[in-house]
Amino acid sequence: MSDADDFMTRYLNNITSQYESSRFKPEYEPAEPETTKVTCRDGVELTVDIFRPATPGPYPTIVVRCPYPQQVELWKLHGEHLNRRGYAMVCEWCRGTYTSGGTWEPNVNERNDGADLLAWCEHQDWIDGIGLWGTSYLSLTCWTVADITTPKVASICANHYGTDRFASAYQKGSFRCDVLTAWAMQNAGYPVDADYMKSALHLPQMSVDEDMWGGRLDWYRDWISHPKDADAYWDEGFWGLLKSIPSKVKVPMFIHEGWFDHHLGSALTGYAALNEQVKEHSWLRIGCWNHYFLNPLEGLEPKHLDAAEVPAALEWFDLTLKRKQTPMRQVEYYEIGSDSWHVADSWPLPSAGADEVRLYLKSGELTAEAPQAASAAEYDYDPANPVMTRGGEALLTTMDEIGARIQPEPGWRDDVITFESEPLDHDLHIQGAISVDLYVSSSAPDTAFTAKLMCVDPDGTARNYRTSITTIGLDTPDAAPYKPGEIRRVSIDMWGICWMVPAGSRIRCDISSSDFPQYSVHTNHAGLWSEQTGTQVAHQTIHMGGATPSAIVLPVRG
Repeated sequence: MSDADDFMTRYLNNITSQYESSRFKPEYEPAEPETTKVTCRDGVELTVDIFRPATPGPYPTIVVRCPYPQQVELWKLHGEHLNRRGYAMVCEWCRGTYTSGGTWEPNVNERNDGADLLAWCEHQDWIDGIGLWGTSYLSLTCWTVADITTPKVASICANHYGTDRFASAYQKGSFRCDVLTAWAMQNAGYPVDADYMKSALHLPQMSVDEDMWGGRLDWYRDWISHPKDADAYWDEGFWGLLKSIPSKVKVPMFIHEGWFDHHLGSALTGYAALNEQVKEHSWLRIGCWNHYFLNPLEGLEPKHLDAAEVPAALEWFDLTLKRKQTPMRQVEYYEIGSDSWHVADSWPLPSAGADEVRLYLKSGELTAEAPQAASAAEYDYDPANPVMTRGGEALLTTMDEIGARIQPEPGWRDDVITFESEPLDHDLHIQGAISVDLYVSSSAPDTAFTAKLMCVDPDGTARNYRTSITTIGLDTPDAAPYKPGEIRRVSIDMWGICWMVPAGSRIRCDISSSDFPQYSVHTNHAGLWSEQTGTQVAHQTIHMGGATPSAIVLPVRG
């Protein structure tokens, strides 16, 4: 059995367990599944699998749209379990995938094809209310029709996806290759047998499709050509449309996210952009899990993690489809470290009541007081020998590294500079977005700096909880060209988190210049990253104290 087959078997078993452990027990028998074709407005026929209970309808109906043929058995399983709980399910296979007609091109056809499926559903007398449901790309297919839903659509449950594509693709000039390079290879529309890691390191990245994958993917080239949030590409065409949808949604939404899901930033942007009327009747739930709803905390098994997709979705659809009630605003979030769930009135949490705590970098230490004397830490960064990702939140393909992983010893490489606090004398509740403000200089005309923030247990075990990266050239939208040797302030911005660092623990921060494959390797050359054909070694300096007070900035409550 291959690793992929083994993962799918375990995943299917996990889904079954989630249904069985929910409070919604089987009451019906499923009928024999059916398959039909739905004709789109341009004449292309898409395959639709239909699952119904063996009782007379009409039924509350879950509608999903899927592009992944490897998930055929998964949706059969969902169909059976939903039937046993009184739901029908409609699963349409996206254009050009599985047995659907047309040509596969990611994203761009989903709005029209989704609208055509909903129009077809409106004319099926066995369909009562409709709930749209999906995770990852299947969640995208929900978002693309969220503002043009038909009368039968009562609610949407959108897991692990958002509407700001740039936030899911880049972090201050660094491409999330473990998400999108790998996804492009897996969903090229033709078999790609090339090695993923070699593909992500290929120079120039712009031609990796033809050089290694066997064909040209213009949509991938578009992604790797626009590393700036201000690039018009992200506000035009499909991505511009997607970004505009949340403010126009008219039905309640349940947005389900995880602290270690690579779409977290984009999903929270989508929630924030919902119009207030819809937000008043929507749910937001943020837990501690990865993209697959699995525990991301290596060596820890918190009792209240509740890392599951199905029970929460069943609660939502029982309320909105079966009981036909309008939900009221609900915001829940999990605090890592205390193993506790909390309820809030809104998201993001209000700034009132939060303190900004700074921990200053000082010769291997993190101190509460800003050092008066200036100092520096230096290292050489060689793109040909990048620091390999050990734990992170912007990962998809390198599954074993997703989450809070046990870290190597401090300073485990010459190009990893470690700073560590004294043991905390009280619990520290970090709630919000962390940043690491660095004063840096480099011998290169452009380069990257990374930060990894950790909790060090009293026994010395260190786990990362937030990581991020910046490039000198794209640290700010109006950044001037960098002159080698110039000291420049940069900010390594991290996604928000709710995390209690317990008393007796230490906070550790590792600074380096690469974190691969979580982020693309910076070549230390200026210009568009994907067009670089070679690399050079850069001499990096972190400046601390005095007029260059490099520090970690923590939003703390309580």
